[in-house]
Amino acid sequence: MVDALTPGTEESQLSAVSWAAILAGGVSSAALTLLMLAFGTGMGFSVVSPWSNSEVSSTTFSLWAGLYLIVVAMIASSIGGYLAGRLRTKWSGVHTHEVYFRDTAHGFLAWAFATVLSAAVLASAAAQIVGGASAGLAQAGAAAGQSTGPMDGYVDTLLRADPSNRTPADPATSRSELARLLTSSLRDGGDLSAGDRTYVAQVVASRTGLSAADAEKRVSDVVTQAKMTADNARKAAAHLALWLTISLLIGAFSASLAATEGGGLRDGTWDGSWRHG
Repeated sequence: MVDALTPGTEESQLSAVSWAAILAGGVSSAALTLLMLAFGTGMGFSVVSPWSNSEVSSTTFSLWAGLYLIVVAMIASSIGGYLAGRLRTKWSGVHTHEVYFRDTAHGFLAWAFATVLSAAVLASAAAQIVGGASAGLAQAGAAAGQSTGPMDGYVDTLLRADPSNRTPADPATSRSELARLLTSSLRDGGDLSAGDRTYVAQVVASRTGLSAADAEKRVSDVVTQAKMTADNARKAAAHLALWLTISLLIGAFSASLAATEGGGLRDGTWDGSWRHG
């Protein structure tokens, strides 16, 4: 092991970064991340699907999903960092402290590249989860005139007619109006105003044939259900953000540590610990 710069070396003229090794480690880490997330999605452990057009439910997030994200980060980042350290060029005439720092930096850079590369694939799925609480309500207003939309289930509940007193009129106009009203009122955790609640109850009573009291009760039940669903989505998004942060930090540490081992094995100096001299 060389402890000091060798006289006459041209170390200062050479780059300290082996980009080929970093790219190889980063691509490997990103590929393993996608592979493990796909497996976790199939097993029900992960809430972030690697496929951008897949349906993701932010309300199904759990502790096990968060722990699985950490396991994915540890394994994929460690392998990527190890490859970055093992495949880099050998630095001649460099102090062991500097070699240790460079290997650590190579692991970190491999992790950073893998994170950016993975984010390009996972961005739409992650955004769907993080923005699920408000996006669903926003889309309801735009989809009010379409056959399907996030608020259609609630509107169907409001306009479910009494079988003994079913009205034959087309409910399309009322559905669109109620969808827009619910979207604007319940966005960002809001609630129906007293006037809006009274109006909605009157529309429900006229469309379903329910009594005024029963219509008001149905409106209250549906509004409570919608607010609970949105609140659960917001909480799940917050939990997911925290778990993602933890997994990213652990991934960066794992990649950096594994790169020092890979670099030590590359130079033939690894014996389970670094000796600084």
